[in-house]
Amino acid sequence: MNDKFFLDTNLLIYSFDSREFTKQQQAQHLIVQALSNQKGIISFQVVQEFLNAARRKFANPLSATDCQTYLTQVLMPLCQVFPQFDLYQKALIVEERYRYSFYDSLILAAALQAHCQILYTEDLQAGQIIEQTLQIVNPFL
Repeated sequence: MNDKFFLDTNLLIYSFDSREFTKQQQAQHLIVQALSNQKGIISFQVVQEFLNAARRKFANPLSATDCQTYLTQVLMPLCQVFPQFDLYQKALIVEERYRYSFYDSLILAAALQAHCQILYTEDLQAGQIIEQTLQIVNPFL
């Protein structure tokens, strides 16, 4: 049985947000689980979005050195989906079929490409099944 799961950017961001303690704890748990069982996956897009937020949008932005450390220890081990034309083609199909924004569809397409069964996010419709294989789960509900 394939039990791979995809982590959306908001999970990584919440793992640093002490103002949202419950969400922070849940996000940290999922990231540790992703790293320890090697079933968690992110895409290049998640890496880019996280690093941008960490440097510019966090209440206490991470230093370049801290970002380098997180990149090496967390993001690189989890990142398994990279830009390719077939990923963009799938994102366009998902966007048209499910009416999500292009960037949300790119996350969905990446999770599908990686053969994940679950996409953890709070940004999309919890409970929805995409392409009969990927379930959207809001871990904070």
